[in-house]
Amino acid sequence: MAKSSYFTTTTAIVTLLVLLLPKSYCSVPKEDIDLLEFPLNLEYLEAEFFLYGSLGVGLDTVAPNLTKGGPTPIGGQLAVLDSVTRDVILQFALQEVGHLRAIQSVVEGFPRPLLNLSAATFAQVIDSAVGKKLNPPFDPYASGLHFLIASYLVPYVGLTGYVGANAKLQGPDSRRLVAGLLGVESGQDAVIRALLYERALEVVHPYGITVAEFTNRISILRNNLGGEGVKDEGLLVPPADGAEGRISGNVLAGDPNSVAYDRTPEEILRIVYGSGSEKIPGGIYPNGGNGNIAKSHLPK
Repeated sequence: MAKSSYFTTTTAIVTLLVLLLPKSYCSVPKEDIDLLEFPLNLEYLEAEFFLYGSLGVGLDTVAPNLTKGGPTPIGGQLAVLDSVTRDVILQFALQEVGHLRAIQSVVEGFPRPLLNLSAATFAQVIDSAVGKKLNPPFDPYASGLHFLIASYLVPYVGLTGYVGANAKLQGPDSRRLVAGLLGVESGQDAVIRALLYERALEVVHPYGITVAEFTNRISILRNNLGGEGVKDEGLLVPPADGAEGRISGNVLAGDPNSVAYDRTPEEILRIVYGSGSEKIPGGIYPNGGNGNIAKSHLPK
């Protein structure tokens, strides 16, 4: 089968399955609504990035009903992926579609925010992480390894947000939803980290930087932008910072007791805007996030 026919058929099947899946509803305490809606900002990002990377199309094609009329992302494109990486990323993409539906089944939600998924946007993030302008610019869509490094940017931020939100939620249905979302987000992050860990010492051509160093630099950048200390760790750390202070391999990030770190919505906005401020949008979110929490920090 020709590649174009394969992607057309796959996209059609995916769209049909998404439209046929049912919704479910449950009651949510008023005080939980904003905390449950806020993660939609990240779920939209993950769904779109993984869909474009694996299929070359986004939610407008696969699940247009979930976008709530939000603007089409900028710059998303089909990535040059090997078969295994494409399969994994497509699974992630479809899981994110489910996450959007799950959240929108319990709260009203909001339209998809404008997302800039262009290679140039990711290049800016990587340049900030490594402390210099890479030449040629880092392109997440150029290869499977590049896409996995770019994907390292995504699920972990949402994971820490779900950990932070869970303790603040009042309703049992709210906590059950977030626990379920956290479980899958953690799994996605673990898979990405494991795939990169296998290649931790590989030098990424033509930059002369190893995979592990890319992850370490990205984690340091996120810690700096978040502004609340160390809540992020790369794949290789000093043994004193590894599990039980005894190992440098760090396939999963965690605190000194190997418990997941937490982040507030404000920390997450500082990171995903790339500005270090929840009041200054930019990067992947040129107009900022949507929902009451994100908008409360933007100029009126």
